[in-house]
Amino acid sequence: MKYLTKITILISSITLFFMVFACDDDLDFVPKDELSEATIFSNYNNVKTYAWGFYDFFESYGRSTIWQVNRDLLGDLMQSGVSSVNPADLRNARQIPSSSNFWNNSYINIRRINIMLDRLNDSDMTEAEIAHWRGIGLFFRAHEFFRLYSTYGGVPWIENEVTENDTDILYGPRDSRDLVAQNILRDLQFAVNNIKEDGDGSNTVNSDVAKALLSRFALFEGTWRKYHNLGDADIYLNICIDTSLDLISKYPDLHPSYDQIYNSENLAGVTGILLYKAYVIDELTHWVSTNSRSTSNQHDLTRKGVDKFLTKNGMPVRNPSNIQYQGDRDPYAEFRDRDDRLLVITPPPYRVNGNGGQTFTSTGNPADEEYFPVLEAITGGFPFKELPDRNWSGRVTGAVPNFDLLAPTQTGNGFRFWKIYNDHNERVSSRDVSDMAIFRIGEVMLNYAEATFEVGQFNQNIAEMTINKLRARGGVAPLDLGSITGDWDPLRDPGVDPVLWEIRRERAVELMGDGYRRDDLRRWKKMEYATQVKLGRWVKQSDHTIEIPIQNNDAEGYVQLIPEVPSVWPEHYYLYPLPSDQIVLNPQLKQNPGY
Repeated sequence: MKYLTKITILISSITLFFMVFACDDDLDFVPKDELSEATIFSNYNNVKTYAWGFYDFFESYGRSTIWQVNRDLLGDLMQSGVSSVNPADLRNARQIPSSSNFWNNSYINIRRINIMLDRLNDSDMTEAEIAHWRGIGLFFRAHEFFRLYSTYGGVPWIENEVTENDTDILYGPRDSRDLVAQNILRDLQFAVNNIKEDGDGSNTVNSDVAKALLSRFALFEGTWRKYHNLGDADIYLNICIDTSLDLISKYPDLHPSYDQIYNSENLAGVTGILLYKAYVIDELTHWVSTNSRSTSNQHDLTRKGVDKFLTKNGMPVRNPSNIQYQGDRDPYAEFRDRDDRLLVITPPPYRVNGNGGQTFTSTGNPADEEYFPVLEAITGGFPFKELPDRNWSGRVTGAVPNFDLLAPTQTGNGFRFWKIYNDHNERVSSRDVSDMAIFRIGEVMLNYAEATFEVGQFNQNIAEMTINKLRARGGVAPLDLGSITGDWDPLRDPGVDPVLWEIRRERAVELMGDGYRRDDLRRWKKMEYATQVKLGRWVKQSDHTIEIPIQNNDAEGYVQLIPEVPSVWPEHYYLYPLPSDQIVLNPQLKQNPGY
């Protein structure tokens, strides 16, 4: 059962439960001011009802502009398709916020969890049941603290419910990064060891989901410590390795369709999906597919992002020996024989007669429809991605790339982001029902590959277990460590080992637009990548009816939406500033250095 439906039922049940006690004054139950402690946490089902609210802590597609892909606009592989100005972070214009909903809501969530944790021992559950729910609470508390400390560094650690009388905690200093990281690790290890193997039914947090979060956290902290010179990196990296290997051994296979991981109406039972957010018509829907398929789309891949995708022979596009890559001057040739995931993430080029209407006709030139059967073979066709590109209402886009056609979908730099695109709720706006994967084995494979390299263990066998399974899904030849030399990819950062470069490339491709890239650059201490000039597709001005911003104002060249040269990334920007209202409320809460 989808956990959305469970939440709806359970919340309705507990609402009725409270109404009974609130309305019947003649029944001699418990004092009203003790209702929550005496009833909510008294037995297994009541605790389960309370804990279902924790699932809202996960990020989701939602129905606002807050979508994980927006974080990737602060990296190097994506950019806004509608702005000629860099984000504030990339032009040294970051401001100290006066307040922060992220900070406030995180601590509100932590308090909700701690209320439950502090009362579990008073319930009538068995020791094993109490341990299970303690594990669930610690899992979600670790999730919230992970987001806080990865943003700010050391933050106040709150171990128990805090009341207005706990002034020493409310107005105490920040705890160190070391302490917060150690406590997150402690909580997640307890969760792994005590949450029931099957959780509380299908698509609920179980011990494997706890391992997935532990894998993600341990890689982040281990690499941050290594590249920011904090020490003890291997402690976390080895935990990532052991935990990830446990999961990969249990879930060695991937779902064969990359597109369907992101565009399925129901992810229940899909291979490699450990936990997902369910969307159900008339209960909970989102707007992401609609937005991706409209003039509201604001996300493009950069030239660097597109160049990350290998050709099917497994070679980088700029390798001088790569005869399979045909260059980027011809838009059709550029997409030929590339990793299938490229076509899933940005639409391949085509041209038809008809734009803005529901129908189209062929131009008569077979080259203009070269990618129609190619894309259908990759995605399976309707209700998944197919060509020609259409907006949510079925209106046809006459050509890709679309810089100057009026409707219905356009791009700023030539590489529109269309990863979330499906027709499950056909021709209905802003009521999309495709599910969202929260934890999946593909990410765990990437974590394992990277962590093993960082401690000197990565080898061909591990490549076969991880990188090469992900490549195979994209139709790409396997990574052969014996062929990776220093000149394998001319675009490689010379400060990064060539094998590690390939591991990081796979992470960039597999998780493109999923919101990981900014924090990957932060933990690798490579945010200077994001401050490089961002370019798009190669175009000729004479082919377009509107003025295209081409690099150096040339008649043909790469699209450059942002004319300014980005600023150098300041060292103190690796951590974000604490909201100023919190420092006013608590003078012991010191601001991060540099702000």
